[in-house]
Amino acid sequence: MSNMFDANKIKKDFPILNDPKFNEGLVYLDNAATSQKPQQVINAVSDYYSHHNANVHRGIYELSERATNMYEDSRAKVAKFISAKHPEEIIFTKGVTESINRVAFCWVIQHVKAGDMIMAMESDHHSNLIPWQQVAERTGAKLEVLQVDEKGEISLEQIKQKFDELAGKIKIVAISHASNVLGTIFPVKEICKLAKEAGAVVSVDGAQAIPHMKVNVESLGCDFYSFSGHKMLAPTGIGVLWERKELLQEMIPYEYGGGMIGEVKTHTSTWGEIPQRFEAGTPNIEGAVGLSAAIDYLEGIGMENVRKHEIELTTYALEKLGEIEGLTILGPQEAEKRSGLVSFIIKKIHPHDIAAILSQKGIAVRSGQHCTMPLHDRLGISASVRASFYIYNTKEDVDKLIHELKEAKKLLS
Repeated sequence: MSNMFDANKIKKDFPILNDPKFNEGLVYLDNAATSQKPQQVINAVSDYYSHHNANVHRGIYELSERATNMYEDSRAKVAKFISAKHPEEIIFTKGVTESINRVAFCWVIQHVKAGDMIMAMESDHHSNLIPWQQVAERTGAKLEVLQVDEKGEISLEQIKQKFDELAGKIKIVAISHASNVLGTIFPVKEICKLAKEAGAVVSVDGAQAIPHMKVNVESLGCDFYSFSGHKMLAPTGIGVLWERKELLQEMIPYEYGGGMIGEVKTHTSTWGEIPQRFEAGTPNIEGAVGLSAAIDYLEGIGMENVRKHEIELTTYALEKLGEIEGLTILGPQEAEKRSGLVSFIIKKIHPHDIAAILSQKGIAVRSGQHCTMPLHDRLGISASVRASFYIYNTKEDVDKLIHELKEAKKLLS
C-alpha cells in the first residue's frame, strides 16, 4: 500500500469520529449503510450556501450563473470519475433507489412485453428487486431470479446456461456490482458481455462498489449504472444514474414541470435537452457540490489505495472473526472477492442483541436483514450482523470489535 495512505490521519478529517461526546470513542462500522463526511465536504456545502446560493439554469445574474457552473462542473466531475464519455449521460437523482426506478419505469417498461424475461438476483437489495417485480406485474414479463451458491458467488456458466435456455427472451439483466450482505463482487464485465451476446441490456446497482474501487462504466459494458453519494462521503439526497446517451434519447421523463421543458402550450409541451429533461424542478444543488468535493477527497487518496486498504482490513477481520467459536461468516472467504464488509451470525445469539451490546461500547454495526429478505430466507436465518469498513477504519477498530464480540458472546450464551 502507498505510504501516503494513513487511516489514522484520514480519521482526523471526520468531525464525528473525533466528537468527545462518544466517551469511549466511536468505532463506526456501518459504512455500507452510509459513510461519514469529512470536513472538506462539510465546508464545500457550507461555502455554497454562504457564498454561491441561487437557483440554477434560470438566472442571468452572476450569482445564478456561478451556482449553475458549480452544479454542471459537478456533473462533469462525476462523468470523469466513472469514465463516462459524455457529462450529459449523468442524471442527478436522490439516490440508487430513484435511479433504478427511473431505469425500470422510464426505459425498461417501454421496452418489454408479455413473454419477455427480466433477469435479477436473489441476493440483491430490495431496491434492485422490487422495481423489477413491479415491471413484470405491469407488463406481463416474467422475472427470472438467480441464486448465489454456498460461497455467495454466482458462476458465469450458470448465467450462460440461462441465456441459452431462454434464448432471445431476456431483455434486461439487473445485477449488483457488489452485495450489501455477502460482500461479493460479482463479475459484472463478463455478465455484460454475455448479456450483449444475448441481445439484453444491463442495469447495475453500484451502491456498494463505487465508494470502494475504481469503476469504469465504458469498460464494464453496462447500459445503466446507479450509485448514491452518501455512501462515498457526500451528503444524503444526491445520487447518480449513468445511462448510455443513445438510450437516454429513448427514455421518457420521470417528472414534469419547471426546468425540463422545451416549449409549453396550453395543451401540449415539448421537453428540453438531455439531461435537463430528466431533472424537473429545483435540483439538489448542495448535494451535487458536496458530491464533487467527495470525489476530490477520494481521488486525493487514490481509489487504488482505498481498495488496497479495504482488502487488508477485510483480510484481517475475516481471520479474527474466524477464530470466534460458533461464528459463521456469510459470503466469500477471500477478501479479494468481496467489498469492505463482513456479515456474520453467532450460533444461538440474535444479531439485534449483539448489535445492542456493541453499541454500548461505542461500536456501530448493522443488524437485521439489510433489505435482503429473500436472501436471508433462503439462508434460513432471521437476520445477520454486518460490519462494514471504509477509509478511516483501522486494525484497532477491528480489534475492538473482536474483543467486544467475545465479551458479548460470554454474556449472551
